[in-house]
Amino acid sequence: MASASKTKISFWERFSYGCGDLGCNIIYSAMSAFLLFYYTDYVHVSAATIGTIMLLSRVFDGVTDLIMGVIVDRTKSRFGKCRPWILRMAIPFALAGILLFSVPSGLGETSKLVYIFITYNLVSSVVYTAINVPYATLNALITQNQYERSVLSIFRMILATTGTLLITNLTLPLVQFFGDNLSAWTKTFAVFGILAVIVFMITFTGTKERVAPAKETKQEKVPFLKGIGLLFKNKYWIMITVTLVFIFINYSLNGGAAVYYAKNILHNENMVGTMNLVANLVQIGVMFFTAFLIKKIGKRNMLIIGAVVYGIGFAMFGFVGTNMAGIITACVLKGIGNAGISSCMFAIVSDTIEYGEWKTGYRTEGLINSASSFGFKVGNGLGSAILGWVIGAAGASAGSEITFIWIPAILFVAQVVVMLFYKLDKEYDGIVKELANEGGNENA
Repeated sequence: MASASKTKISFWERFSYGCGDLGCNIIYSAMSAFLLFYYTDYVHVSAATIGTIMLLSRVFDGVTDLIMGVIVDRTKSRFGKCRPWILRMAIPFALAGILLFSVPSGLGETSKLVYIFITYNLVSSVVYTAINVPYATLNALITQNQYERSVLSIFRMILATTGTLLITNLTLPLVQFFGDNLSAWTKTFAVFGILAVIVFMITFTGTKERVAPAKETKQEKVPFLKGIGLLFKNKYWIMITVTLVFIFINYSLNGGAAVYYAKNILHNENMVGTMNLVANLVQIGVMFFTAFLIKKIGKRNMLIIGAVVYGIGFAMFGFVGTNMAGIITACVLKGIGNAGISSCMFAIVSDTIEYGEWKTGYRTEGLINSASSFGFKVGNGLGSAILGWVIGAAGASAGSEITFIWIPAILFVAQVVVMLFYKLDKEYDGIVKELANEGGNENA
C-alpha cells in the first residue's frame, strides 16, 4: 500500500473536505457578524451584558472542546474517527443555529438572558464543538503530506469564505424579506440550516481517513490529564495555539464591529456587505495561488507575510475616513493578507501532530485539534467580549473605530512575533521519515 504521506488527493475529495467548513462557517460567521447586532437591536439586550455572557461561556466551551478531542481519539467505527461525528451532528447543528436566532418575543429581561445563555452554549460549546473538532482533525487523517494538507486547508478556507460571503451578504436582505422582525431571523436561519446539512453530507460521503499511528507509537487510551500534559511538551502546538487566539480575536472583532463601523462611521450599515464582499472575493482569488507560494516559502513565512499585509489593511481604515477608494483599497489588503493566514493556519496545527507523536511517542490527533479549537474559541470569545465592553464603555461610534481598526492592527504584530520562533517547516520531513521507518502510517 502507498504511504499516507504520498497519497494523491483528488479534486473531489479536496472539495468535499472544504464543504465541511462552509457548513461550520454558516453559524460561525453569523455569530461573529450578526449575533451581537441581533441581540442589541432586535432583542434589546445591552452589548456589555452579552459580551460578558460570551466570555464566561468560553470556560465551558474550552472544557467541551478538550472532552470532544478525547472522544475523537477513542472513536472506532467503520467510517473512521471523525467522519461519523459529521454525520451524527449535521441536523442537530442546523437546529441549534435556528434556536440561537429565535429568542421568543415577550420574554422578561431575566428570561431573555437565560435563553441567550442556554442557546449560545448549546451552539458554541456543545453542537459546534461536536462537529468542528472532528472536522478539523479530519485533515490530519486524510494525508500526512504537508503540501496536500495545505491544499486541503486552502479548499477549506475558500469554501469557508464562501460561507462568510453568503452570510454577510444574504442575512440582512433575507431578514428584511421575511418581515424584518424577530421571526424573520428564525426563518432566515432555517434556510441556512438546510444548506448546512447538505454540505456536511458532501463532506461525509466524499472524504476518506487513511493515516494510522506508527507501529512504535503508543496506541492505548491516553488519560485526559496525561493528554493535556503531552500537549505542553509540544512547543510548536503552543506557538500555533497562541497565534490562533490572536487571529480569532481579530476575526471576531472584524466580524462583529463591521456592522457598527458601517452604521456609525460610514453612516450606511449596508456597507458591511460591500466591504466583506470585496475582502472575501480578493481572498478567494488570491488563495488559488497560495499553494504555489507555500511550496516555495513554507507555511510559517506565508502566515507571517499574511499577518503583516492584513494588519496594514486594518490600520489603513484609520486614515481613509469615508473615502470609497481608500475603503476599497483597505478591504483589498485585508483580503490578500487573510488569504495568506487562512490558507495555512489549520494545516500548521495538523503538522504539530507528527511532531507531538515523534516527541512523546503518543499520537493524539483529536486532542491536539480540540485544544487548538479551544484556542481559537477563546480568541473568538475574547473578541466578542472586547467588542461588547468597548462599545458599552466608549459608545457605538468611538467603540467601533477602536475595535474595528486599532486593536486588530496591534494584535497582528503580536502574531508575527510568536511565529518568528516557529521552525517546524524545516524539521517536518525528517520527523515524518523517522515515523515512517517505524513501519506504520499506511493506507487503511
